[in-house]
Amino acid sequence: MALDREHVLRAAADFLGRRPNATQDEIAAAVGVSRATLHRYFSGRAALLEALDEFATAHLREALKSVRVQEGSASDALRRLVTACEPVSGYLNSLYTQSQDFETNQPKETWAAIDAEVRELFLRGQRDGEFRPDLNAFWLTEAFFNLMAGAAWVVQVGGAGRREFTDMVTDLLLRGVSRS
Repeated sequence: MALDREHVLRAAADFLGRRPNATQDEIAAAVGVSRATLHRYFSGRAALLEALDEFATAHLREALKSVRVQEGSASDALRRLVTACEPVSGYLNSLYTQSQDFETNQPKETWAAIDAEVRELFLRGQRDGEFRPDLNAFWLTEAFFNLMAGAAWVVQVGGAGRREFTDMVTDLLLRGVSRS
């Protein structure tokens, strides 16, 4: 079976979402290729992580563009965004961590634009009276990314079905955990 680069990236991302500290040998085995084959695609772990970063940020940018987060209600836009981002949700935690410049405590440029667009969605929802104004939009954005990663984990380990993904994230973001 011939593997393309995108297939290898997706398989590696899925595995690294569960095992972020995996070795190259473990990643290769999980992907179903030899370490030499993995090395042909990516010269080392750093190159693989960089490729995953580029792959995921490109997917997130495309998701933001395709769901037109500026259109319709903020709640509907949020639901569309969660659905569109689900394919890369499994490695949002590692992507997010990689995308931080810990010396300046700021996101890297590629991630900053995505982060800003999601934050603007929450700000719009607050301005329009859909979202609670007492919650900081920065916090809501962080909660969004972490809930996406958490929901992906729950689906990966069999705690919920993939079809439940969007509802798990959006219902918790929009309604919280209270019964009222």
